[in-house]
Amino acid sequence: MPEICCSDASATCQPSSREARRRRIEIRCLKVVEGEEKRPKLRSAPRTSRHSDYVVDNCAAGTEKALAFLSSGPAKSETHDKHTPADSFDPTYSPVLAGQYPKFGVASVCGRRRDMEDAVAIHPCFCGDRYTSGEFHYFGVYDGHGCSHVVVKCKDRLHELVKEELEKQEWTKGWEGAMERSFSRMDQEVIAWNANVLEANYRCELQSPECDAVGSTAVIAVLTADKVIVANCGDSRAVLCRNGKPIPLSSDHKPDRPDELNRIHEARGRVIYWDGPRVLGMLAMSRAIGDNYLKPYVTCVPEVTITDRTSEDDCLILASDGLWDVVSNETACGVARMCLRGRNHAPARPEVALEGEMEGVVMKMSDKACSDASMLLMKLALAKHSTDNVSVLVVDLRRRA
Repeated sequence: MPEICCSDASATCQPSSREARRRRIEIRCLKVVEGEEKRPKLRSAPRTSRHSDYVVDNCAAGTEKALAFLSSGPAKSETHDKHTPADSFDPTYSPVLAGQYPKFGVASVCGRRRDMEDAVAIHPCFCGDRYTSGEFHYFGVYDGHGCSHVVVKCKDRLHELVKEELEKQEWTKGWEGAMERSFSRMDQEVIAWNANVLEANYRCELQSPECDAVGSTAVIAVLTADKVIVANCGDSRAVLCRNGKPIPLSSDHKPDRPDELNRIHEARGRVIYWDGPRVLGMLAMSRAIGDNYLKPYVTCVPEVTITDRTSEDDCLILASDGLWDVVSNETACGVARMCLRGRNHAPARPEVALEGEMEGVVMKMSDKACSDASMLLMKLALAKHSTDNVSVLVVDLRRRA
């Protein structure tokens, strides 16, 4: 606060006098202006270091920091600062139209990797069933490789493509066809974008001109009133926790999986063991969006599972392989169920109107119990020395009256 002299203009201030020093101290200690309380400063979201030890320290304060990340809204550009991975995983929200939607929690961190190439997408009530007037909810986790621009495009576009396919009459013929067409369209958009990038002689974030050697996994879940539809392409994973027991809803697409190995061989490709099984010795997964230089050995066709919801369902866990490489399905379900049961009677969080670009759109913040579960799983993966980006999304599937 600047020093203020309240004496007559003709008088001379004596800053060295004891009385002047006492008055300046009183002015500095003043906290309340007459008739108006001083407003606290708004603190920006903390920056997350790329070093996992610092990340664990940041997480120790609890889930409030994660909620601060979530409330910051979508990233403003497609190029993310590698030193601020929080910008890379902020989920894009959709306005809540009507009715209840599943509670969820998100935690995502760069970990021991140099760059953040994970992304999470959350779109409650992103479309509906015209026949039953029911709302569908979209949740997705994407894990990129080579660079992050394919991940960003999947986060921004894949849910829109799924919505377009579901709104067509053809989707009634089967969820599998709708998901396969959505993933195929996403793959074509990425390839077309990469072609434009190469023609413009553009270099992506990692200064690599080979933009065809960039791709992303995708595991998405569409929740309806009575079903969980999961489409997976790559080695991210979806696990349903039912009555405390894990039920895998996806199978990792690793090159040495017997059916995947046969498919690659039939396409006249090879799986070479170089720090693990890799397609042509390069890619450690057999399915992904993008990676045009490895087609047809690497395909974008997802595997789709449709599971009926029951009253015994606890939660759904979607995560990148940064979690599953070091944490088993059983452990993940146990941790998530413990957090949900511990917060069974926790009060609901209030609705918050976000400012800036999303001003006027009312959205509900993520659930405390689900946030605790996702944060704890993320910290567990770091404690077990996961060497990859870690992204965890926990969705509460318990029935609410």
